[in-house]
Formats: sequence, structure tokens, C-alpha cells
Amino acid sequence: MTMNKPNPTQRRKARKLALQALYQWHIAESPITQIEAEFLVDNDMTKVDREYFSEVLRGVPASKSVLDEHIAKHTDRSPKEMTPVELAILRMGTYELIHRIDVPYKVIINEGVELSKIFGANEAHKYVNGVLDKLAQELRMPEVKAVKK
Repeated sequence: MTMNKPNPTQRRKARKLALQALYQWHIAESPITQIEAEFLVDNDMTKVDREYFSEVLRGVPASKSVLDEHIAKHTDRSPKEMTPVELAILRMGTYELIHRIDVPYKVIINEGVELSKIFGANEAHKYVNGVLDKLAQELRMPEVKAVKK
């Protein structure tokens, strides 16, 4: 079985839509399957990595408590004190660090920072960068050490 190399632009769009869907899930508390169905209907998904979108969108809520435990170790704020955007980005990034070993940790951090620049508050990208960097050191230590050599 040959795996196609993921298209970075399609992945970026998938993350952007997943963030918006996770934000909606957080605010509206609608079932994730309903939100996913709405997003698939309401958005042009032809240039989106749909598999990635669905995996992240379903995976984050399914492992929310584990993700929040990891995030809590590296932040001085509780999830309730974070903005819904910051929380969604950190959960997505943590999910990817744990479950998507095929994606380099630096890509995950960079994507989280870029999303927080677009959707987050003024200095949110600095906060997201710091927390995801600490999470990468915890969850991807061999990769982080290899890159820093």
C-alpha cells in the first residue's frame, strides 16, 4: 500500500475547518456528528483533506479528557479560563502530537500558531506556541532531541 504524500494546503484547510467546527462544538454543544455533517454540506470540501478533517474533528472530542490532562501540565490556566479558540487549537495540536506521528512536531506547532494569529486574541499565538512547544517536548521527546542535534 503506497501512501500519498499529504497536500500541505489541503491539510491547512482541514485544520482551519476542524478548528471552526470544534469551536462550534464547544459553544453550541451540538453532537460532533451533526456539526461534521453541517460542515461537509456548508463548505467546499474539494480542496480539503477530508480524512484529516474528520479524524481531528472526531478524535479531539473522543479524547478530550486525556488532551486536557496533557495541556493542564503545561499551562497556568484551566480550560474554563482559556478562550474557546485557544482551547480548540491546543486540543487539536495535542491530539496531533499524540496520534499523528507522521506529522512533524514543528509543523503542528506552526499550524497552531498560524491558526491563533487568524482566529485568536492579540497575543494568543505566543501562548499557543509556548504550550505546544512544551507539549512537543513531553510527547515527542525523541523527535525534539533529534531535531535539536
